[in-house]
Amino acid sequence: METKTIKEYLIQKGIEFRESNGELITKCLFNSCDNDSADNESHLYFNSETGQYQCKKCGEQGNLITLVKHFGDNLGDAPETITNLDKNNLRKPKTISPQLVEQYHQSLPDRVREYLNARGITDELISENKLGWGNFYGKNWITIPIPDKNGKYQFFKLRKDPEDNNNTNKYMFYPAGSEATIYGWENLKGNKSTLIVCEGEFDSLILSKFALPAITSTAGAGTFKKEWLEHLANFENVYVAFDKDETGERESEKLIATLAEKFPEMRLYKINFPERMTEGKDVTDYFEKYNGNPDEFIYNLAKWKAGRKPIDTSKFKMLTSKDLVDILGLTIKRDEANKLIAFMSQLSAYTENSQFNVSFNAPSSTGKSFIPLEISNLFPANDLIKLGNCSPNAFYHEQGKYDKAKNTITVDLSRKIIIFLDQPSNLLLEKLRSLLSHDEKELQSKITDKSQQGGNKTKTVIIKGFPAVTFCSAGLKIDEQEGTRFVLLSPEISQEKIREAILEKIKKETNNGDYRDWLESHPERALLIERIEAIRDTKISDVIIPNPETIEKIFLEKRAILKPRHQRDIGRLINIVKTFALLNLWFREKIENNIVSTNEDIEEAIEVWNKVAVSQEYNLPPYVYDLYNDVIIPAWEEKNKDNTGDIKIGISRQEILKKHYAVLGRLMQEFYLRQNVIPMLEAAGLVHQDKDPSDGRKFLIYPTVPLTTSPENNSEQGSGVNSSNEENNSELTSGVNCTN
Repeated sequence: METKTIKEYLIQKGIEFRESNGELITKCLFNSCDNDSADNESHLYFNSETGQYQCKKCGEQGNLITLVKHFGDNLGDAPETITNLDKNNLRKPKTISPQLVEQYHQSLPDRVREYLNARGITDELISENKLGWGNFYGKNWITIPIPDKNGKYQFFKLRKDPEDNNNTNKYMFYPAGSEATIYGWENLKGNKSTLIVCEGEFDSLILSKFALPAITSTAGAGTFKKEWLEHLANFENVYVAFDKDETGERESEKLIATLAEKFPEMRLYKINFPERMTEGKDVTDYFEKYNGNPDEFIYNLAKWKAGRKPIDTSKFKMLTSKDLVDILGLTIKRDEANKLIAFMSQLSAYTENSQFNVSFNAPSSTGKSFIPLEISNLFPANDLIKLGNCSPNAFYHEQGKYDKAKNTITVDLSRKIIIFLDQPSNLLLEKLRSLLSHDEKELQSKITDKSQQGGNKTKTVIIKGFPAVTFCSAGLKIDEQEGTRFVLLSPEISQEKIREAILEKIKKETNNGDYRDWLESHPERALLIERIEAIRDTKISDVIIPNPETIEKIFLEKRAILKPRHQRDIGRLINIVKTFALLNLWFREKIENNIVSTNEDIEEAIEVWNKVAVSQEYNLPPYVYDLYNDVIIPAWEEKNKDNTGDIKIGISRQEILKKHYAVLGRLMQEFYLRQNVIPMLEAAGLVHQDKDPSDGRKFLIYPTVPLTTSPENNSEQGSGVNSSNEENNSELTSGVNCTN
C-alpha cells in the first residue's frame, strides 16, 4: 500500500493550507471558528510529522484517526501511516518546568531587554514575569512563560526576535499544539471590581504597570472561550481594549455582546483610542508613544456599550437623617427610628467589616417584616438573601457552592444583606453566632448529611465575609447571646401609625399599577436607589473616625456601672457613625480606599441611637419595654395610689391584660403575657413575681423599683426609666421611646 503523509492526505481531500515551521495551518474543519476570519487568518494547526492537530480557537484536537473518522473515510482508504499509528506512541508535549523557564530568562540578551524596555516593559516586569529568549523550531524567539490558573507553567508563547527579518510568524507556541488559555489568571482572583480584556501579553504587562488588572487570550482577540466566561462573573466593570484595526473592532463588539448576554448586570465598556494615535494601534502604543495615562484611559477613552448604565455621581447631594426619613416615609409611615436604623443596617453591608445586625421583635400583624422588606426594595436584588424558617444544613446548601474534590461547601456572604422573615431555628442562630459577632472573616464548621447508603457523612462548611443580618420574629424570648448581637427594634403600634398605614394600604391596593408608577417616578427615591448602587460599586474598605474622644465622652460620661453588652453597643454606635459617613462618601475626605467621618456623622448617629438606647440597655425589644412603661407601671400605680403603707400591692396578670386593652384597644392572650412578656421583664430585672398573700394559687407582679410619674418623666422620654438609676444613664440612654 502506498504510504501517504498528512500533507498528502489534506491535498487529497482538497483542503487548502499553509506550511510553517513543521506545522500545517488551515481553517478549522470542525466548527465555525473561521467563518468570520480574514483570508490570511487560520486557527487549525497540524503537526506535519505525527498528524496531531488542535484548533487554537475552539480547542478541537485529535490525530489522524479522529480526522479520518471525521471525514467518514475507512482506515484502509487512508494514508498507510494511519494503520501503523499507535496513539500511545504519539509524541508527548514537552513539560515546561520552572528550571527551564529560569534558564531561558537568564539567557535574555541585553539587546532584547533594551527592545522590551523601549516598549514600556520594565526590568521589574521582565523579572516578575520571567520573560526570556531561546531557539525553537530553528529560529530565535522571545519567550513568555504561560501559567495556568494554579500558577503552574503550561507552555511558552514565542514572540519573534526583533532582529529576525526572515520570520513571517509573529508568534508561535512551544510545545506545538498547546491549547489557548488566559494570560493573567491572577487578575481574576480576589475582590476586584474592574477588569480589562486586552489583545496580547505585552499589552497586559503594560496595563499592570499602571495597576490596571488585565487579561488576554494567548491566541489573540478572536479567541475567547465560553468556559472562560464564568471566571468574569464577579466583575462589575469590564473594559475591552482590543487593537485599533478591523479585527480588533469586530472582535471587541462580539465579546461585549457575549458578555452582555451572559452578565446583564455587568457594566461593559469599549476603549476607543484617541485620534492622536495616527500610527499606533494598541495599548502599548497608547501608553508608550502617545503619552497615555490611566485616568484618561478609564475615564475618557472608555465608552459604555452594554449592561448596567454607569451612574453620574455628580448629581448626588448631602443627605441628612431627615432627608432619609422623608424618602423612606413615602411607603413606611412614622417609625422614624426603626426605618433609619434598619436602612443603616442594610447599607452597612457595603463596608469591609462594620456591618451591624437588627432584630424586629413584636406580635404578628404589627409590620415587623414590612419595614426591612420595604427598605430592601431600594437595594440591588443580587445583594439580597430573603429566607423564611431555615435549618443550618438547608442554609449552607442553598447559599453555598459545593466542591466535591475537597468535600467543602463555601458560603460567601461578603457585602450581602440577609433578611430572615421568620426567626430560624435556634440551632441556626447558634451556628451563626461567630459570624454575627465578626469573630473571624473566614469561619469553618462541620455539618453531617445522610449518605446514599443510609449512613452519615461529614462536610466542611467555610463561611466567608460579614453580611448585614435582619431577623423578624413574633417570638419575644431572646437568648442573651443572640440579643447582644443585634440592635433590638419593634414597629410602632400607635393609633396614628396604624391609621396612616391603612390609608397607604388602600392607596396601594386599589390601583397597584398607578401606585408603583408614582413611587418609581419619585425623583428623590430614584436618586437614593442610584446612590446605594454607587456606594456598593465604590467598595470603600473602612471609615476612619478622627475624633474618637467625642464618642468616648458621650458614651462613658454618665455610666458609673458598665455592663458586658456595652462592649457590643459601643461597636454598633461606631458602625452607625461609619454608615452615615458612607452615605455621604462623595463629601468626605478620601485616603486611598478609606473615607474620613466628620462630627456631623457622629451627631446623626448619636441622635438615632438615643431613640433605642434604653431598651438595648435592658436587652429588651422596644415593644416589651413600652408595655412596661405604658401598661404595667400605670396599672401598678393606679392600684397603689391610695395605698399609704410601706408595702406596695402587686398586680395580677388579669389586671395587666385589662389595662392593656384600655391603653392600646386590643386584647392580649394571657399565655402570651405569661410566657413571653413577664419572663423578659424579669430577666431584665424590671419586675419580679410573688405569690398573692390572699390566694397562694396566684402570682402578682411587682415593679422592682417604683417609678415616679412627674411631668418631667412623662415627657418624650420613656416613662419606664428607673429614677434611682438616672445617674447611670448617659445622654445616649436618655430613655427616648423608639415608638414615639
